[in-house]
Amino acid sequence: MVEWSHVVMLGFALIFLGVLLVFAGFFFAILGKAEAGRVEGGGVILIGPIPIIFGTSTTMAIAASILAIIMIVLMLILMLALRMKGGG
Repeated sequence: MVEWSHVVMLGFALIFLGVLLVFAGFFFAILGKAEAGRVEGGGVILIGPIPIIFGTSTTMAIAASILAIIMIVLMLILMLALRMKGGG
């Protein structure tokens, strides 16, 4: 069985790792070590059942949509698994 304290600690560790990566990218950009290139990004905002999809290109918008669908499916699987074990 998974201890919730382990899950919380994993969450904090991932947030800390993300912050470190952002700072590392910032400092590499300031020092001029980062190579100039094209940066693309995208995302999905879910407001109820209505998705708002955005991206710098069509490819990034599609990639963000696919990742959002995968995350929703994983969330549903985890919720169903928790309910079947009697935890919720």
